[in-house]
Amino acid sequence: MSERVPFPEQVSAAPEVVERFGDLHPPFDRQAAVPEANRCLYCFDAPCTIACPTHIDVPSFIKKIASGNLSGSARTILDANILGASCSRACPVEVLCEGACVMHRYNKQPIQIARLQRFAMDTLYESGAPLPFEPGPETGLSVALIGAGPASLACAAELRRRGIRADLYDAHPLPGGLNTYGIAEYKLPLVESLREIEMLSQLGVEFHFETKVDAAGLAELERTHDAVFLGIGLGAIHQLGVAGEQLAGVTNALDLIAGYKSGALTTVPKRVVVVGAGNTAIDAAIASVRLGAREVHILYRRGQEQMSAFAFEYEHAKHEGVKFLWHVQPTGIRGDGAVKGLELTRLAATEDGSIVPEKDSAFVLEADLIVLSIGQATHADFLSGPSSGFGKIQLERGRIVIDRATGQTSQPKFFAGGDCTNGGREVVDAVADGKRAGIGIAGWLGVQHVKV
Repeated sequence: MSERVPFPEQVSAAPEVVERFGDLHPPFDRQAAVPEANRCLYCFDAPCTIACPTHIDVPSFIKKIASGNLSGSARTILDANILGASCSRACPVEVLCEGACVMHRYNKQPIQIARLQRFAMDTLYESGAPLPFEPGPETGLSVALIGAGPASLACAAELRRRGIRADLYDAHPLPGGLNTYGIAEYKLPLVESLREIEMLSQLGVEFHFETKVDAAGLAELERTHDAVFLGIGLGAIHQLGVAGEQLAGVTNALDLIAGYKSGALTTVPKRVVVVGAGNTAIDAAIASVRLGAREVHILYRRGQEQMSAFAFEYEHAKHEGVKFLWHVQPTGIRGDGAVKGLELTRLAATEDGSIVPEKDSAFVLEADLIVLSIGQATHADFLSGPSSGFGKIQLERGRIVIDRATGQTSQPKFFAGGDCTNGGREVVDAVADGKRAGIGIAGWLGVQHVKV
């Protein structure tokens, strides 16, 4: 059997993408990191730690940076969050740890926790040092993990630290899920996601790529493993359900982001319209600007106050030149073989809060590319079907129902976490779910020891 090529070496970034998608927040060097670390008050019962879904001991890792113990800082981060490097880049820290920083009380800038966390993690990678943990003594137990995104990776790390075999199955050719394929390159470059997972693989995680698991396959994995973790994420982005949606030039935000991250897409047409106003829609719109579009619109059926994107993402999009159209609804797509424009109707709010079309308000917005970003469907129905072969797993609105403390589902041998259980949140939430589930699985199997 040939030796696996390291994940980062399996990809190469297109020069155009590297040039256009530079770091949103440039990294600290030591001269910048140490003074920033020394600003920290090292709070007891630190609100930043409480605000972090994985509860990284923020004062501890920052104090170690200040004292020059960078390997100890990285270990503190990784002990709480095995994907601490990607979270330092992709987390919306403005509403999490940095948003909770006590410096706000004194009208001072919060400690730049994310950039300090990235500094510690980048230093570890650049040193060539191994992951500061080892697998636990082998127990002979094994767990199948469906999906190789953040939740499954975090779960696998906890299992391996307890000596439980972790087999990850994923339909893609590379691991990481949305970390690898779906986060804007200026936040988390593809190669950085893979570099992090390459280090995690030192724990002895087994990957099985380009493998789709259906109900029959899942029943077989349930038979051959001691437990199963479901980190299957969400399904396809919803469609508009209007005429013309089949035309060339209609795509979705996740395909657009995956396309340019892989280098398959290096340019877009001049006029781009993004439908939806969440954080992924913002990422797609900004990407379109950087890929050469001259005019990019985001349109949403409600107003700015109701958009699901974070306020800082909205401001970033405006700074990049993205224009917003509020209170409009697509009614059709025009084109002759390819997209020419999007038919829209203006909407008005009624007294009961519902929105209705305004009379005689239809108009056409010219477009060469329409990008849909109106939420993702669930795809867990096969888990509760009569022919599943492993008993029905309880779902609620298409989401897998779990015990939040352990990740266990209504079928005791099955655990789950991440977007398939919460409907789509942040990377750090998926990591927290996976970590709890890994500990929960180990406890259910009677394994408590952690190899440190």
